[in-house]
Amino acid sequence: MQVAFLYATIVLIWGSTWIAITYQLGPVAEEVSVAYRFGLGSIALFAYAAISGRRVRIPLKSYGYIVLMGVLMYSTSYMFVYHATSYVTSGLVAVIFSLIVVSNAFFERIFFHKPLERRMMLASALGVGGVAVLFWPEVSSFDLGDQTIIGVALATCSVVIASLGNMAAIINTTRDLPVIAVNAHAMAWGSVNSVVIALLMGRSINFSFELSYVASLFYLAVFGSAIAFGAYLALLRLIGSARAAYTSVIFPIVALIISTFFEDYQWSTLAVAGIALIAAGNWLALTKIRKE
Repeated sequence: MQVAFLYATIVLIWGSTWIAITYQLGPVAEEVSVAYRFGLGSIALFAYAAISGRRVRIPLKSYGYIVLMGVLMYSTSYMFVYHATSYVTSGLVAVIFSLIVVSNAFFERIFFHKPLERRMMLASALGVGGVAVLFWPEVSSFDLGDQTIIGVALATCSVVIASLGNMAAIINTTRDLPVIAVNAHAMAWGSVNSVVIALLMGRSINFSFELSYVASLFYLAVFGSAIAFGAYLALLRLIGSARAAYTSVIFPIVALIISTFFEDYQWSTLAVAGIALIAAGNWLALTKIRKE
């Protein structure tokens, strides 16, 4: 029951963040927006910990992986995502990012010698294939001759970096550290890293007071970061990074449902087929856990 609740929380929240990210693109540099997002997320977590009396102190010997996790998961990977969204549609970014299911399993094999399960590999293939079918009009229009290749390269980099961040997160969760404390500190370092990179790149540290920017930033910081990533780390601890990452295959469906109401998305036979493949992969990825 706990796995199902965490899974649903992550899928519902992250499925709605794709549309929120589009409101972050504009007068504020991507690196700066990422810094604001995770800086505010960190503040929200520290505030919650203080109000609820939770421990936020991290042993110094464990702090290195906290910093590494923050730099990879809560800074660098998202800067690549934000930049990729400037070049290609969010649907194509979603297709590419769903590959984190495969990369997590691959890196777990390399760093933790965890065997590659045939069941999970088949589930990943079904899920990624389903997302590709779901967004086939965008995938089929891909042209190596234009700037789309830049967006694809940036999105691919984000997958690899985020997956490496997941490996650091695995180490942190196995050390029995409080999830809220881990996320609060890691997001703070992610925000600091984003500011440093922004300054090194000569970006202007400005802010937009447009309602769309402020509202989307609040949602991304509190719900998309503080709450969703807390649920993700808890899920990672329970079922492992490969299965936890399968949420990235499911949340495009939520994004499409939102798009149906707010952007007049038109459903097609391909979309239904894609969802069917994703559902089949989801069943394969998670039913084994329920039997254990």
